[in-house]
Amino acid sequence: MEQFKSGFVSLIGRTNAGKSTLLNALIGENIAIVTSKPQTTRTAIKGIVNRTNSQIIFMDTPGIHRAKTKFNQSMLTTAYHTIQDADVILFIVDAGYAKISEDSQKIIEKLKEQNSPVILVLNKMDEVKKEQILHLMDLYRQAYPFASIIPISAKKKKNLENLLEEIEKNLPNGQPYYDQDEYTDQTERQLVEEVVREKCLKLLNDEVPHGIYVKVEEMKLKKMKNGKDFYDIQLVIYCERNSHKGIIIGKNGSMLKKIASYAREKIEAMLGIKVNMRVWVKVSEDWKKKLNVDQMNQLS
Repeated sequence: MEQFKSGFVSLIGRTNAGKSTLLNALIGENIAIVTSKPQTTRTAIKGIVNRTNSQIIFMDTPGIHRAKTKFNQSMLTTAYHTIQDADVILFIVDAGYAKISEDSQKIIEKLKEQNSPVILVLNKMDEVKKEQILHLMDLYRQAYPFASIIPISAKKKKNLENLLEEIEKNLPNGQPYYDQDEYTDQTERQLVEEVVREKCLKLLNDEVPHGIYVKVEEMKLKKMKNGKDFYDIQLVIYCERNSHKGIIIGKNGSMLKKIASYAREKIEAMLGIKVNMRVWVKVSEDWKKKLNVDQMNQLS
């Protein structure tokens, strides 16, 4: 009988390499924000894949980028710290790049400090020619001794089973860390906050989204008149400027209503329960310059 395997797998790569899209595709649930904007993931989000002979715990990390603020620097610290704790590392690269970028080279230098096996994942294989994939494979083989190199399309869910099998080969023997029905360690509050932030990222102007932070102030299970349960949620969208607050609220509250409506629809589908949601917008000037990721939770 084949021995059971379990372990932690860290996803690392440049911003917009497709890490969160890949995590959601592997898990089969939307637990990480996916947008076209860079630096979307802020913390190490865990997603769990339960297979016949293994339990794989994925850790999505913030994209590697040039950090200019205390907050962005803490995002990079989170990313690099996560790979130190991993049993297997997935280095996600956008196959659309014809050469090894400066950011990717920095990641490779960090990988050289680790002992865990590293799998190179060339994402977006459906968007480039086979010749470019082969060219990239040769370039990266010369740069680092990867355990394997696997081209995939996270968006179209191509070659994901091969990737899971390769991860499984490199995991240590061990018992499951989580129950079989769990797919993330995110709390329901955190999932709600991420959904609202995702809608802000998708709907607001470019200068606003990365200056926001969402916090659930209250989340209570209540009864409707017909006896069915619903969640009563109160949350705050924090932003850096009064001008940003006006954009988030919109004329006659139109933008805030749209954000809340889209978010509520997704939250109800995700949690399988009706939701009543009240949203406020508050200004916390320059919070990104002053706070790191852990300190965000102290906002009030």
